[in-house]
Amino acid sequence: METAGPRRASRWQNAVRLLLLIATAAEPVPMDARAPADAVGWVRTQVLLQKLDFWVRCPDFLAWELLTEFEAYPDDPALWRLAQDILSSDEPDVRRYPMLRHRFGAFEQMDEALGMLIERSMVAKRHTPRGDQVGQHDYYLRERGREVADTIVREEPHLHWYVDRTRTVVGLVKGLGPSAVKSRQYLQRDYADTPIGSYIASIADQARERLEQLRPPGAVRSR
Repeated sequence: METAGPRRASRWQNAVRLLLLIATAAEPVPMDARAPADAVGWVRTQVLLQKLDFWVRCPDFLAWELLTEFEAYPDDPALWRLAQDILSSDEPDVRRYPMLRHRFGAFEQMDEALGMLIERSMVAKRHTPRGDQVGQHDYYLRERGREVADTIVREEPHLHWYVDRTRTVVGLVKGLGPSAVKSRQYLQRDYADTPIGSYIASIADQARERLEQLRPPGAVRSR
């Protein structure tokens, strides 16, 4: 359990992470009158963005998901090795920024970080009404956002952890819609059993035990 107040990322860290997630996960822009004229990509729903963000912010859960993928595809030991790299480092501690368990799963308000991106013409947000309420948020990557994301990839080595992890997370769910990603996260029992309104606690120890149980023949132990 978390014994102290949860670690909080800065608004700048949140903005960089969300920009890279949107840039990496973006699909071709649909025929949509709401899209900005300079839109170059589209991420469907806040649900999807929240779920992807959870795996970047909680490397222990990402490692667990990599091990689940390895169980399904045991001929790809690279999945196990990446989980090992995460769990044998300090990443589950120093890179972990917990999220609350909401009624739809992991959740945190994104308005401040997204506001930075929107103000700088990197991202646009649109919503589809559902009756008197907002039914769905969609996010559009703009040309300026693509330029900045590409510059980070090329020229900011101190931010490459974000680049690598966003690519890993998006690759795990390629082809899945928002509801399927949400359902996949609920398969992890600790995640699903977290009371609504509570922070989702670390599963690093459980993930390390599972790593050893699934160790492929000949795999070298980390030092």
